[in-house]
Amino acid sequence: MEAVLEQTLQDGKLLRQVNALIVAHLRDNNLNQAALAVASATMTPLNVEASPNKLLDLVAKGLAVERDEGSKGVAPSALFDSGTALTAGYGSVQVPRSVSVDFSAVQDTKGSSKSFPKHETRHVSEHKNVARCARFSPDGRFVATGSADTSIKLFEISKIKQMMLPDTRDGPVRPVIRTFYDHLQPINDLDFHPQNPVLISGAKDHTIKFFDFSKTVAKRAFRVIQDTHNVRSVSFHPSGEFLLAGTDHPIAHLYDINTFQCYLSANGPEIGANGAINQVRYSATGGMYVTSSKDGAVRMWDGVSAQCVRSIVGAHGSAEATSASFTKDQRFVLSCGKDSTVKLWEVGTGRLVKQYMGATHTQLRCQAVFNETEEFVLCIDEQSNEIVIWDALTSEKVARWPSNHVGAPRWLEHSPTEAAFTTCGTDRSVRFWKEIL
Repeated sequence: MEAVLEQTLQDGKLLRQVNALIVAHLRDNNLNQAALAVASATMTPLNVEASPNKLLDLVAKGLAVERDEGSKGVAPSALFDSGTALTAGYGSVQVPRSVSVDFSAVQDTKGSSKSFPKHETRHVSEHKNVARCARFSPDGRFVATGSADTSIKLFEISKIKQMMLPDTRDGPVRPVIRTFYDHLQPINDLDFHPQNPVLISGAKDHTIKFFDFSKTVAKRAFRVIQDTHNVRSVSFHPSGEFLLAGTDHPIAHLYDINTFQCYLSANGPEIGANGAINQVRYSATGGMYVTSSKDGAVRMWDGVSAQCVRSIVGAHGSAEATSASFTKDQRFVLSCGKDSTVKLWEVGTGRLVKQYMGATHTQLRCQAVFNETEEFVLCIDEQSNEIVIWDALTSEKVARWPSNHVGAPRWLEHSPTEAAFTTCGTDRSVRFWKEIL
């Protein structure tokens, strides 16, 4: 335990040094607004001292070492040393990243909102019970859904698109390429490993299960984490070496995926009467993670020390906070709650920056999500059974579309790489939506 604590302290020191180098580099290159934002978000002094071009020198040396190791064939993570075959190209696809929207720089201006492009939709599959959650792979090539029938379906996006063509001459296309059955109770959340063809699921049966989707015959998990609580949410660290589990316990459970050792923060915030975590998500670099809880709070945590660095108590009043996720630049968090609001928070100050109104969600564990460019926010209106879309900068509602589900969808998830999203719900169905080109 002392060794783990010592390593945590060393990691924290290293992270502070990296943050200091980034702030100094931005400041010295007259990128003052960016320097101020990073300094605020990481709690680093703006006047920190560092040698000129120190960051560039270290990055150049690191890339040189990485190239050298790559040419020698460095072994992959120990988790996959058991002979897991990789799907060709999985994890190697370059994801186009748009320039992050600077929400703090633009004032609300009515009439200047962008138009959300028209989409077409198709029913692509159906579970035997409520479809409870969905997740895209980081490269956008796959989407998975989890159900109350305890099954997981994995879809290949290219096959869904082929299925949606007006004239499919080669007969019916089956976009479901894998179906996994290994849970005993309903599935709450899913996530994809950032580099390898591995899908994880968290469920009410207190387990997190690992599925290898590179193997066509595998129906069962190849590894299992037995937690002590209902696993409500799961999130892989961007390195793929750790994962977080949000459970009925008020503190997220951090697991080393090679040893399955569980770590709990000893310095959590004061938790309300029901601090069960509805959702947990890492930031793009893994430097922070965010939790949304049943007690209505949104909390931001240091990704290294696992200490709570900001607690927005009553983020959604006395109602549950049902989802929370970081923007790509990690400066803001988008949250959704059962008070029928979607809110954007500044990480560095905890300040409410934007509020998106006009969609009623008081019953379901609704998700509020950005589209792939972060120009729009999407959520569900339970009463009208519609998908509501706002311009992310102006907070103006720009579209309301019938969801085409029988009853409001339980989950909406957007692709990270293109203008496409999926919805699933109480009617057991899974629908795919894509931009009409």
